[in-house]
Amino acid sequence: MRTLPIMAAAMAALVSVPAMAQDVPADASATTTEQAPDGSKAFGIEPYVGIMGGWESFDSEPSDAGFPRGFRNNELNGSLVEGVVGVNVPLGPVFVGVEGNVAKGLSGDIDWQYGAAGRFGFRAGESGLLYGKVGYGWTNFADNRVISNRDYHEMTYGVGFEVGPKSIGLGGITGESGIRLRGEVQTRGDAHSFRPTLGLVTHF
Repeated sequence: MRTLPIMAAAMAALVSVPAMAQDVPADASATTTEQAPDGSKAFGIEPYVGIMGGWESFDSEPSDAGFPRGFRNNELNGSLVEGVVGVNVPLGPVFVGVEGNVAKGLSGDIDWQYGAAGRFGFRAGESGLLYGKVGYGWTNFADNRVISNRDYHEMTYGVGFEVGPKSIGLGGITGESGIRLRGEVQTRGDAHSFRPTLGLVTHF
């Protein structure tokens, strides 16, 4: 007769285990699969905007896109300020994304530039990114004395990095990925230009 109370107690224990499991908070490992160390999402969508400053110097050799020889040391070049807007899709330790840009020449031979590119790379450290990018870009040169048609376009290629405040010991500035410093180098076609830029991007 004692077997009946024992079986009843065992059944009650089995029923209570799932209920207790629901009350237990998720462990730390579950949290890390949903967030990066800086508090940003490990998976999802991360839009951003940024402003960059830089310089571009075009090769003196004409390219397939028709970039011509300039009148200043046989090269076309100039400083510029650029706005970027894009979205990243974090995929755990890596990410992919798309980005558009518009740049205005401040001095030299560049009037306007605009383009779009895909980005791909790795999430590095606490809040950093290492990436490559491939896209297509258009350049409008400022001085029509150089050429009759001032608009040229070609494939663009680049590499860059972003570093957030946690990576440089300033984790208290933002609660999430927030503001990051970005450095980037691009070229056009078969290395027909050299374009370093540096600026700030804000992730949401």
